[in-house]
Amino acid sequence: MLFTGGESRVTYSRCIALGVSLLCIFWCMLLYMNFDNSTSAMQFQENLTWIPLYGINYHLGIDGISLPLIILTCYVTLLVVLAAWRAVQYKVSQYLAMFLLMQGTVIGVFVSLDAILFYVFWEAMLIPMYLSIGIWGAEKRSYASIKFFIFTFFGSALMLVAFLYMGIQTKSFSILEFYNYSFNETEQIFIFLAFLLAFAVKVPMWPVHTWLPDAHTEAPAGGSVVLAALMLKLGAYGFLRFNLPITPLASYKLDEVLIILSLIAIVYIGLIAIAQRDMKRLIAYSSVAHMGFVTLGIFMLYIIVQNTGDYREAYMSLEGGMVQMVSHAFGAGAMFLGFGVLYNQYKTRLISNFGGVAKTMPVFAAFFMLFSMSNVGLPGTSGFVGEVMILLASFKANFWITALAATTLILSAAYTLWMFRQVFYGNIDNAQVSELVDVHGTDICVFILLAAGILFIGLYPEALLNMYHASVGHLLDLSLRGVPVASNL
Repeated sequence: MLFTGGESRVTYSRCIALGVSLLCIFWCMLLYMNFDNSTSAMQFQENLTWIPLYGINYHLGIDGISLPLIILTCYVTLLVVLAAWRAVQYKVSQYLAMFLLMQGTVIGVFVSLDAILFYVFWEAMLIPMYLSIGIWGAEKRSYASIKFFIFTFFGSALMLVAFLYMGIQTKSFSILEFYNYSFNETEQIFIFLAFLLAFAVKVPMWPVHTWLPDAHTEAPAGGSVVLAALMLKLGAYGFLRFNLPITPLASYKLDEVLIILSLIAIVYIGLIAIAQRDMKRLIAYSSVAHMGFVTLGIFMLYIIVQNTGDYREAYMSLEGGMVQMVSHAFGAGAMFLGFGVLYNQYKTRLISNFGGVAKTMPVFAAFFMLFSMSNVGLPGTSGFVGEVMILLASFKANFWITALAATTLILSAAYTLWMFRQVFYGNIDNAQVSELVDVHGTDICVFILLAAGILFIGLYPEALLNMYHASVGHLLDLSLRGVPVASNL
């Protein structure tokens, strides 16, 4: 992609990017059709010696937790390539190459079964995202890209220290070997905290979320989509892959802290979103609030088991968090792409500058209404499924936590519907809005694919849950190992 002839052969570059994206989708279909949902074991493993002196291997594998995220990554990359077909005219080859590189590194994180390999992919994905914001971003792109890089890079430093310590103790860097080793409580707490900083920055959790609104605001549309749909999921994936199964005692001891931080994200950041007048920053803060639901679902499992003794409710909470990861990718990604369509024509982010867009862009307005309803959590859309699973699972365990979490249904409706009304049904007070052109061509294809994902998950979540179930059961066994509440089961 980087060597396809520059600006004179952009069509060639676009076709290559589209071909690679479609090939990856086909590869995902083969993985899905050959994946065994009945087992929690890692499948399609590759294990080659990489650095024998230190016992570091090129070890890859897929389970029910990682497979949906791999499919999501390839699907989102296809959408980004299609969305850039007409919208991106500057350094097209390099732009598309950055996102294909991001796809490779993100998938590398999801399939790595060696801790050092995981860390390499984890850090490598920062480079294309940093460049995409810094080159194709808005006016303050340099500030936003540097802030993004500093937060995420230094947040991962302690994670590497934890990997090295665990590798020395277990004499292996295999993540599966980490699962089989029993660290004492003190070790687990320090390892948990090291992971927490790295993963909390990536989610992002309050108070280390401040890089995200700037990164989203200044990033190009494709960069915002990848940030919301993929990179935020890496932090939650880290909690599932490392914190819960490797440090179950520490997760149990500190779960209330994580629940409080999640509730702050849901309530406080939701209130901040209401105060926004910049459309892109509103969607960015909305992402932080909705990701708070993901971390709430993950760490509620200990309170659920302790207070109810019901293993099934813990299943529902974890699976609800995982469904929310995927549904948020479609909802937030769709809204960022929708904003990109408006921004490419109007070059403003202020909600007050819009009004009556539905009169000039009726097809676009219909799609954006569906995306907004998913963001609100309307039944039948993907945004409803994960949230209701988490609320139902937590209700018996703690009414007050559920009540606070449920405020997102009110807050998200408040800021999303207000934004939609102002942008699409306000008064047209300038000629530029009247001259907006409705979506067509590849934009229509992108929105149809997004709408299909939102409705498919909303109407048939069983497709995701079938992949999750066996792996979530194994994760629960590891997460409750040695934990006092396990005796209540």
